[in-house]
Amino acid sequence: QVQLVESGGGVVQAGGSLRLSCAASRSIFNINIMAWYRQAPGKQRELVAGITRGGSTNYADSVKGRFTISRDDAKTTVYLQMNSLKPEDTAVYLCAGGGLTIQSARLWWGQGTQVTVSS
Repeated sequence: QVQLVESGGGVVQAGGSLRLSCAASRSIFNINIMAWYRQAPGKQRELVAGITRGGSTNYADSVKGRFTISRDDAKTTVYLQMNSLKPEDTAVYLCAGGGLTIQSARLWWGQGTQVTVSS
């Protein structure tokens, strides 16, 4: 079992940046997939970015070139650097982990952190 706690959300103007953190309750070294998802009001949850143990990454087309996912296994933390934020990036961002591939179901989820981008 792994508990995940997100932090770093807030209100930012369009064009600004935020860095989200996801702290795990134990080592994530043997967790193949760590990922960030987001859910906006009235919309389905969507995968934003994922990263494997080996450092391979996968991004939603809407955030490519603007967001960067990284993991620090020693610190048991996953990060999401978000640059050039747009109002449409407004959502609750959730950290998740587990599963063999990016398409697999995630085993553990955090509670989420709100990101609001004002125009």
